[in-house]
Amino acid sequence: MQVFNQIITDLWAMYHGDCIDVLKGIPDNSIHYSIFSPPFASLYTYSNSERDMGNCKNHGEFYENMRFLVKELYRVIMPGRLISFHCMNLPTSKERDGVIGITDFRGKLIQLFSEAGWIYHSEVCIWKDPVVAMQRTKALGLLHKQLKKDSCMSRQGIPDFLVTMRKPGENLERVIHTNESFPVSMWQKYASPIWTDIKMGDTLQRKSARAEKDERHICPLQLEVIKRAIELWTNPKDIVLSPFAGIGSEVYTAIRMGRRGLGIELKESYYQQAILNCQNAESEPKIQDLQECEIEEEVLSMTKQEYKDWYFEKYREYPTERLIEKMEKQFTKEEPKELEKAEEEEEDLSFLD
Repeated sequence: MQVFNQIITDLWAMYHGDCIDVLKGIPDNSIHYSIFSPPFASLYTYSNSERDMGNCKNHGEFYENMRFLVKELYRVIMPGRLISFHCMNLPTSKERDGVIGITDFRGKLIQLFSEAGWIYHSEVCIWKDPVVAMQRTKALGLLHKQLKKDSCMSRQGIPDFLVTMRKPGENLERVIHTNESFPVSMWQKYASPIWTDIKMGDTLQRKSARAEKDERHICPLQLEVIKRAIELWTNPKDIVLSPFAGIGSEVYTAIRMGRRGLGIELKESYYQQAILNCQNAESEPKIQDLQECEIEEEVLSMTKQEYKDWYFEKYREYPTERLIEKMEKQFTKEEPKELEKAEEEEEDLSFLD
């Protein structure tokens, strides 16, 4: 196993090196789950290293390199367990590809994994605001002025996907949930084929990971996407692997959710930032369950009544008394005096009735 540097603790390990080389040193059937965002072929360039898959000359070269990774992932993942990759279909340009259109990057990745023996397990489409995409990319098909020229060149925005593949075989360490840990209302939300509530800016801080020779920006995976996948498909203390760790988003989230994380990153500045993020995760509050996973920071600035209303709006049911009592200790905002007075007057009137 060729490693430039490494840090190993009881909760996480981070390796600086090429993911294919590092994976060769990991034992067979030893990883419970893997979630990652692979380089989007040549769409983003993350470093100037010849080992960086984002530096491939064309899509064919990229897919050839990905085959080696897919093979190693199949070897290290436990039978019956899963891997999830985050991706999007890629826009083509007239200058680079000869035509303006879209490449089915998602479909090609699914094909690569299927050819290696993986079972196509599931996928969820992640909605992205086309206005934001237009402002960021200036894509011809998203510009409003294109409608006035020729709307046959106009198109919809390109969403993200979280595609999940399963390794054949019996899962000897089943992931079992309860009604309390995974209520029906939450399952209905997670089971939806489209997630419309993912905030694109919900990512780890990334500016400090930029290096002088970076050609384009990095795009870390949203923390909420990682949280949902880890909660759904892993047990506490399971090992979560990220072969393209970047600044450590997946390992960071795994640590905070009581799992063990294993990350591999080729670029040194990202590797160093990932270490800092993982160290921070050890000192930050643990994410205990799905509800706390989504409300822990937002709830702090609410009153009890605001929390009840917020919870109903989000889950279409009111929180249990047990949860209210648990969260009430964290509320820092007091109920308005007017509300307290109104409640007293209402009680007096009901008493007269």
